Order: sequence, then structure tokens, then C-alpha cells
Amino acid sequence: MLQKNNKRLINAWASFDWSNSVYNLIVTTAIFPIYYLSTTQEAFGGEMVHFFGLTIKNSVLFSYAISFSFLIIVFISPFLSGIADYGGMKKRFMQFFTYLGSLSCMGLYFFTGENIEYGIGCSVLASIGYAGSLVFYNGFLPEVASKDKTDRISAKGFAMGYIGSVILLVINLILYQKFESFGFENGGEATRFGFILVGVWWMGFAQIAFYFLKDRDTGKKITLEILGFGTQELKKVFVAIINKQVMKRYLSSFFLFSMGVQTVMLLAPLFADKEIGFQADEMIYVVLILQILAIGGAYFFAWLSKIKGNGFSISCTLIIWIFICIAGYFLENKISFYALAAFLGFVMGGIQSISRSTYSKLIPTKTKDTASYFSFYDITEKLAIVIGSLSYGLIDQVTGSMRYSMVFMSVFFVGGFIFLQLANLKKNLT
Repeated sequence: MLQKNNKRLINAWASFDWSNSVYNLIVTTAIFPIYYLSTTQEAFGGEMVHFFGLTIKNSVLFSYAISFSFLIIVFISPFLSGIADYGGMKKRFMQFFTYLGSLSCMGLYFFTGENIEYGIGCSVLASIGYAGSLVFYNGFLPEVASKDKTDRISAKGFAMGYIGSVILLVINLILYQKFESFGFENGGEATRFGFILVGVWWMGFAQIAFYFLKDRDTGKKITLEILGFGTQELKKVFVAIINKQVMKRYLSSFFLFSMGVQTVMLLAPLFADKEIGFQADEMIYVVLILQILAIGGAYFFAWLSKIKGNGFSISCTLIIWIFICIAGYFLENKISFYALAAFLGFVMGGIQSISRSTYSKLIPTKTKDTASYFSFYDITEKLAIVIGSLSYGLIDQVTGSMRYSMVFMSVFFVGGFIFLQLANLKKNLT
């Protein structure tokens, strides 16, 4: 059994955020979307690309690919988490998805635009690896932290992730801008080498967490029957969640506002490119602003939760998110986008950190099924991303403008705010 609130163990747990967040920033958010848009546009002579015989807008294809990858996780993670809890294999599943994701990132080195099926395939596998590993990583949070320290420890993990990803993003930016000095023929080759660095960083630093985190020995042998037992674990947790009103309402709130949070975060670079006219290097500077302010946001809202409660803290972030979505519709210049990005970064760090720690507090103290509980948390988030990104892409395809997609996201935040008040977290977490 892991020792709760052990400083070395907490640092090791948080180091996994340091390792895998480089994928989320560089491949999902900052560099790969920009590289993908520019190379596919050059290869196909415009925004319309040919994907397995289908002609589709490159930005729409990207949002649909993200949706597909998360949909895969929605289907497989519940069963895997049940097996992990029953057989005591959280770390082993965490390792499998980490290696899948990191190797897929390295594979993006060979994506040059015209081989779009290969590039989308690698990006989908990398996304599955990232999302899959988080299910089991988050499942360790209740094992390493007591409930009174969960907010700050969750914030520490996200903060380490933001710091680590910024460091590697700066390295990638230097490689791109000074490609000749490092022996690359052009900026594109330097960018592709950066994807290898992401995979190496992710896989390498993950070994710290893998060394210190230990699976809970259940004494159960690994057999073909374990799949059935895993399903039973899943059903047991599902019944517990359904019968616990506060958890059910909180997950409903989380589902709604995650549709907005995750979609805006994933597709903000595409919005900056299409609607505001940002160049590649300018968008990277925007992302740096987001990450740096997110560090402060994670710790600020953890502090606010300690003073005023988790419900109040999350409610504040949702009000700011609603403002961001509405203001995004009226953006006309780069200065205003930079200002809005500052707000976005601050609440991004806050809502991600506090959402995770709040759910961790709602899990029964003596439960051993932490991966199964967090599987439902992850399913809720991934379904939200699927619906959110599909909605974003569909509105973009129908209207021809991402501005309408942006303002529509505010509906999700309003719904999330309403369900959060119904959950009455102040009463149920005290």
C-alpha cells in the first residue's frame, strides 16, 4: 500500500504530469495543429484534403480525428480500469498507454502532409495513449493524497505539467527558428524532429513515476476470466455513483462544462489561425502565455477552494469561461486575442486542477476501485470532448466560421454552472 502524503511519492506522482503534458501542449495544442494545417494545405493546394477518398476541410478532419480517438477510449477504458482494480494492474496499464502514445508521437516525424492517412493515424494513436494513461494516473491520486491535501497536490501535478511542457516548447521553438544552426534543411524538418523529442521526453520522464508508484497487490491471478471480474468491478462502481446524488450531479456538471473547456483548449490554435490571422510563431507565443498563467491559476483556485470551497472555486471559473466564449465571437485583432488568452490560461489551470481534486474527494475513502471510479470521470470528459469537438466542427462546416462555434460553447458552461449548484458541494464536502 502506498503511503499517503509522502513527499517523495507525491513528487513522483506529479512527475507524470511533467512527462505527458508535453504531448498535450506540443502535439495537441501548439505545434502539430499548425504544422498539420500548413503541410496539408501545401500538399493538397488548399484547405480541402483527400482522406481515404473523402474530400473534407483539413481543420474539420482534425477535429473529427480528435473526437474519434476519445471515442475509442470511452469504449475501452471502463473495462480496462475494472480489470486494473481487480487484478491490481493500474501501473501496468499506465505503462502500456504511455509507450503507445510516446512511440506514436515519434512516428509523426514521418508525416509530411501528403501522407495524411498516416499522420491522422499516428495522431489518433498518440491521443489514445495520452488519454488512456491518464485514467490510471488519476486513479493513483486518492492513494497518494489525503482529502485535505488533494486540491494542492492536484494543482502541483498540473503546475509541473505546465512547466515541463513550456520548457520543451521553448526548445522546439529554438530548433524551428535556428534550424540551420542545428543541421536541419528547413523549419519543417526541425518541427518533425520536435515530435521525436516529445516522445522521448514523455517516455523518459515517465520512468520516475513508474519507479515509485506501486500496484496494490490483490492476490488475483491474471487469467482469461479476469475480463468478467473487471466488468463486475465496473458495475459495482456504476451502481455506487448512480446512488450517490452529489457525485451524479457533479459528473453531470463536469460533463457539460468539459464540452466547452476541452474543445476550446484543443481548437484555440485553429481559431487563432483561421479567424484572427496569427502566424505560426505568434500562436506559439500565445500558447506560452496560456501555460505560464495556467500555473498561477492552478495554485490560485486551489487556495480559493481551501478558503471558500470547491463549489465556489469552480463556479468562479465557469463564469469567466462564459465571458471568454462570448468575447471570442467579437475578437477582431491580435491584441484583443492576447488579452483573452491571458484569461483563458488562468482559468484553464484552475478548472482542470480543481475538477480532478473535487472528484477525488467524492470517492469513498476506503475504496480500492480508484481506477474504476476515475474511469467514469474520464468517460465523462472524453464523451464531452467528442460531442464538443463534433459540435465545433459541424458548426464550422455549416457556417464557414469558427466564431459561431466559439459562442455556442458558452451554452455548455451555463449548463455546467446550473448542475454544479444542484450538486451542493459546500454541504457534501464539509
